[in-house]
Amino acid sequence: MLKESKIFLAGSNGMIGSAIKQRLISDGYSNLLCPNSKEVDLMNQAETESFFKENEPEYVFLAAAKVGGVFASNVYKAEFIYRNLMISTNVIHYSYKYNVKKLMNLVPSCVYPHDAKQPIKENAMLSGHLEVTTEAYAVAKIASIKLCTTYNYQYKTDFISLIPTNVFGLNDNFNLETSHLIPAIIRKTILAKALMEGNFELIAKDIKLRELGFGLDGKVYADNKISIINALRSIGIFADEIEFWGSGVPKREFMCSDDLAAACLYFANNVSVKEAGDFINVGSGRELSVKEVINIVSKIIGYTGKIDFNSIKPDGALRRLLDSGKANHLGWKSQFEFEDSLKKVINNYLETLS
Repeated sequence: MLKESKIFLAGSNGMIGSAIKQRLISDGYSNLLCPNSKEVDLMNQAETESFFKENEPEYVFLAAAKVGGVFASNVYKAEFIYRNLMISTNVIHYSYKYNVKKLMNLVPSCVYPHDAKQPIKENAMLSGHLEVTTEAYAVAKIASIKLCTTYNYQYKTDFISLIPTNVFGLNDNFNLETSHLIPAIIRKTILAKALMEGNFELIAKDIKLRELGFGLDGKVYADNKISIINALRSIGIFADEIEFWGSGVPKREFMCSDDLAAACLYFANNVSVKEAGDFINVGSGRELSVKEVINIVSKIIGYTGKIDFNSIKPDGALRRLLDSGKANHLGWKSQFEFEDSLKKVINNYLETLS
């Protein structure tokens, strides 16, 4: 990409999209197209085509998606599959129709079978059953990979799907009903510490800013200690204890959004679909159990209370580690340390409450 190339970043307000945007800006790219969902509804075919026709982007980063953790993706199945199918179909098709030089399609690792051999290689795609709790979301994202694959085959496009491991970072979703693992752990631990210390002012501010999730309206609880305590109990936070879903045993590989942004730019600039194949794994290579992550977060935040696990609740896949050998062979390697990135996210969250 040239510094003046016209680049469309779909999903620029999300965690991954905003990280890519900041990386593009810091690397000197100045001609960025970053419409929000009110300006261009990517689920709307006519609006999406109109945008491509009027702006003629040369490069596209497809980071727009309906996302969420195990709870959200398991409950809102229809919404997850519909929204993601529509966004992917429209953006990929009109990227072809209006001659986009290269498209980078961001896809979650839940597209792989739940019992895939670890670490997961690209050839595991469609080799078994998907994890049931994220199946609807995964099916939609697999469809986006296949769209890219078939357009590459039939129309000789250069559309690459990147499959990152579990991503966390600044501008993440901290709503406890729809968030992924790390932001949920961070928020619950911060609230639990505040409750132990009797810091109801911080808790009330947190609730006002983000609400609790699970249908709880922050405005209702803002100035009432008893209501705050009851609200926290409803999400597993007690005077000296936090309850987390599952057993704590499942292992996950994590990478920060800055790391993924660097990967996106590397492959956009240096690797063609002929070299990479239609999709490619990008991961940090570091695997941690849920319990280990909780302990690291607790140490950073300074939470000293009890940690309990509700094993009746679902764990999701017991292990999810990607084999990033192909990406490494093509010259990309993870550069960001987990703890350093985690501290950055936690400190940024706390700054919003100060």
